[in-house]
Amino acid sequence: MKKLMIVGASVLQLPAILKAKEMGLHVAVVDYNPQAIGIPYADEFYNASTMDEEAVCKVAELYQPDGIMTLATDMPMRGVARASEKLGLPCISYETAIKATDKCDMIKAFKAHNVASPWYFVVASLKELETLKGQLTFPCIMKPTDNAGSHGVVLTHDYEELINFYEYSYVSSRCGKVIVEEYLQGEEVSVEVMVVNGRVNILQITDKLTTGAPYFVEMGHCQPSRHSMMMKEQISKVAIEAVQAVGIDRGPAHVEMMVTARGPIMIELGARMGGDNITTHLVPLSTGIDMIKATIDVSLGQEPDIRPKLHCGSAIRYFKVPQGIIKSINGIERAEVIPGVKQITFTKSVGDEATSIHCSNDRIGFVVAQAESVEDAVDICETAQNVVKIVVE
Repeated sequence: MKKLMIVGASVLQLPAILKAKEMGLHVAVVDYNPQAIGIPYADEFYNASTMDEEAVCKVAELYQPDGIMTLATDMPMRGVARASEKLGLPCISYETAIKATDKCDMIKAFKAHNVASPWYFVVASLKELETLKGQLTFPCIMKPTDNAGSHGVVLTHDYEELINFYEYSYVSSRCGKVIVEEYLQGEEVSVEVMVVNGRVNILQITDKLTTGAPYFVEMGHCQPSRHSMMMKEQISKVAIEAVQAVGIDRGPAHVEMMVTARGPIMIELGARMGGDNITTHLVPLSTGIDMIKATIDVSLGQEPDIRPKLHCGSAIRYFKVPQGIIKSINGIERAEVIPGVKQITFTKSVGDEATSIHCSNDRIGFVVAQAESVEDAVDICETAQNVVKIVVE
């Protein structure tokens, strides 16, 4: 029986744990939280932080897996790559893992390979930020160089606002650096990728819906993209160039860009599957490709099956509610039986506080749907949301 080590045991990793067990693998999970939701479904549990590269390596040396992976989270990829290199297992290089998780190194790689990307400055202190006065064009984006989920991301309209928001971005940075970059205006998309034997395969292009300025938290996704075929070819070209620029030569990648008046321009990418249920739910529903199994196969050195088997529409929409305490949630059962609804999940419960949405953790739940067309899938999501009644006081 082959052994798979999954770095993380949270709800984000649960689909990989379940799929690996379905594939007949012996599964060990690594997580700092001994109560993590995925632990009961695995064969072995190792109590260590997914961010602690040394600890992840020690677990790998003890467990001796045939493959190591994580799902839809950025920073654990450093430990995955480092441990895989030590054990001689299939994975991206540690150098590539750094480029794929540090926005400074990432954008440097884009510039070095002439990948369409925004202008930028990296600063490590308020004093350094103050030296940029007169060099910036507003509005511009500020964000930590090493975080995800919209944590610390903010749009600023002038120099004074930039200075005032510095602390907001800085506290979300693990390494103490923030990046100030061009504000790209247009329509945001992501590209779901699987690299096999060095070949970059575009599996799907996702249209994204965000809260917009100033925090840009994602509130919905749908597939396939409704952009023209010509634009989708340009998007695919930029995605391939970006993946190759950071050196991803195997496994999944989630590539985010903005379709602007100048064409598609890179925002950032991850050397992992996309989060927000994009690759765990939407890709299988729209293409029939089991991206989780493909990711596991690649981590084990096996050839993945990434042939499309469906040509459907899929969508996810997150609930929007006013701020306050959630008093009741009704109508879920009626919404779940609407044709095309595949899943309704709440991440907050009655009694919890619904806050303003500054990052992905602030969202309270979502609806996933499938239909013959992307337009119908979006309509089904919105219909289901209207059936669910959420009272907030």
